[in-house]
Amino acid sequence: MSAPEDASTGRHAAHAESFTHNADAYAAVRPGYPPAAVDLLVPSDARDVLDLAAGTGKLTEPLVARGLRVVAVEPAEGMREQLVGRLPQVEVLDGTAERIPLPDASVDAVTVAQAWHWFDEPVAAAEVARVLRPGGTLGIVWNDRDEDVPWVGAYGALLHEAAGPQLARGTHPTLGDAFTDVLRTDVRWEHVLAPEDLVRLAGTRSYALVLPPDEREALLERVRTLVTTHPDLAGLDRVPVPYVTRVYTARRR
Repeated sequence: MSAPEDASTGRHAAHAESFTHNADAYAAVRPGYPPAAVDLLVPSDARDVLDLAAGTGKLTEPLVARGLRVVAVEPAEGMREQLVGRLPQVEVLDGTAERIPLPDASVDAVTVAQAWHWFDEPVAAAEVARVLRPGGTLGIVWNDRDEDVPWVGAYGALLHEAAGPQLARGTHPTLGDAFTDVLRTDVRWEHVLAPEDLVRLAGTRSYALVLPPDEREALLERVRTLVTTHPDLAGLDRVPVPYVTRVYTARRR
């Protein structure tokens, strides 16, 4: 492997690892998923569901609320601790998308929220196919801020500047021959936050988490200035943040 590839791989790993150190803020201010998106992710006849890379349980919780039998798999210890505290009734396992700690053909559906871009896609797709029953469903979801809204575009510009060259993000997942009937659906909704929580939200991004402390604080201060002075936000005590939730579904052959 070449030196640039090594550097990229190390950077990707550092970003992925960063979440375990800020799991409480992630749980507090990251958006969940609108009911319409959750409805799309899991078919009505599913019973046994794997929530893969479950994080702090943002998606696990509405799956459980639907009466599904959910097992959550998450590699980051800090995330697992938040998930267990939030949903003590759920079986939570240490594992990765590339090595799922479940038997073959053991679930009707697999969900992946805000995480597919961290995976080794071919390996993860093969593992998901292994644990799915024939005809089972894979549902992948991302929340994207609607940056066509002027203040959201300005907020995003600050974060993109801090991020520098972007990590590869598979917003069009590659699933391989084991899957068919791949479909994308967009769901628009709003996540309401206090202004200071918009600042905390910026701090939960992986590229913010790995910045040196002084650069991280400078970024958050720029975000705070935007949130308190932008004409569309100044004086608000609650801010509706517009999102487009992108849902991908596919069926195991």
